[in-house]
Amino acid sequence: MIAPFESNPGSPLPQMEGHVSRGRFERILRSGKFAVTAELAPPDSASAEDVYQRARLFDGYVDGMNATDGSGAHCHMASVAMCALLTGVGYSPVLQISCRDKNRIAIQGDVLGAGAMGVSNILCLSGDGVQVGDHPEAKPVFDLDSMSLLETIRIMRDESRFLSGRPLTSAPQIFLGAAENPSAPPFDMRPYRLAKKIAAGAQFIQTQYVFEIEHLRQFMAKSRDLGLLEKCFVLPGVGPLASARTALWIRNNVPGIHIPDEIIKRLEGAREPKLEGRKICVELIQQIREIEGVSGVHVMAYRQEEAVGEIIQQSGVLDGRVPWYPGCEVQSNSA
Repeated sequence: MIAPFESNPGSPLPQMEGHVSRGRFERILRSGKFAVTAELAPPDSASAEDVYQRARLFDGYVDGMNATDGSGAHCHMASVAMCALLTGVGYSPVLQISCRDKNRIAIQGDVLGAGAMGVSNILCLSGDGVQVGDHPEAKPVFDLDSMSLLETIRIMRDESRFLSGRPLTSAPQIFLGAAENPSAPPFDMRPYRLAKKIAAGAQFIQTQYVFEIEHLRQFMAKSRDLGLLEKCFVLPGVGPLASARTALWIRNNVPGIHIPDEIIKRLEGAREPKLEGRKICVELIQQIREIEGVSGVHVMAYRQEEAVGEIIQQSGVLDGRVPWYPGCEVQSNSA
């Protein structure tokens, strides 16, 4: 088994300026390489092997895997447990923390536990309301929101103390992330919301699905003008659509996701809509890569995880680089 803190077995981690974690994901971003992350759906299972099987779908294609935390307010294996398992075999997972289910006492405890197990990356989220999930009778917490959660973990890391002021014996070494949505109105306010998250502690951003490239271009341009891209890494979210019907449902029912008519028409006219949806995803990744200031992409392939490798390969964004995975023989390409 690979030691939890060794992101490249046999090679010491470089001490890069501004590097706050021991993680490979942060190192890839700071090196200037185009990073790729993907969303890893947790199993409805108590089996570690179920986690490993899902992760293997991404071997050699992604630099980090987001272990979702009760996504859509549905119950699954805990994100912190998934991240501990994945870190233990050498992956670079992103722990997602939703404010919906835990108060600040439980969250701070989870952060320390994750840090002790070698988890290096945390994405801070407010979380979906319980009414949309499979336990609508559950009591939501929301003691913190995404902004105060960022600030809480930043204080733990940088000031080595709990929110209560009590000191920590050992601070967690965490690369902090947050979510943003370039396609949610009012569009001109989104960069200013990003600025607030950066001020709270965000170092990387993974966005909601981007299907309208012009929204992203405007968001990135304004963020550049505000000097924000010098302070954080932005990875726009992408994903394959299974059909025109799926696309219409998302557009009509999920706030903040805009899917242009031309994409829906392409899916409607395709003989194999699922393959067309993957092709559209490849094209979007290639367009996103050309936008100044973009540091990578975050692939969310709901129920199409097996297609992530093919999508990344066809997009060409790795430029022949092979992200590390257990058993990877080409160590020079894993950094």
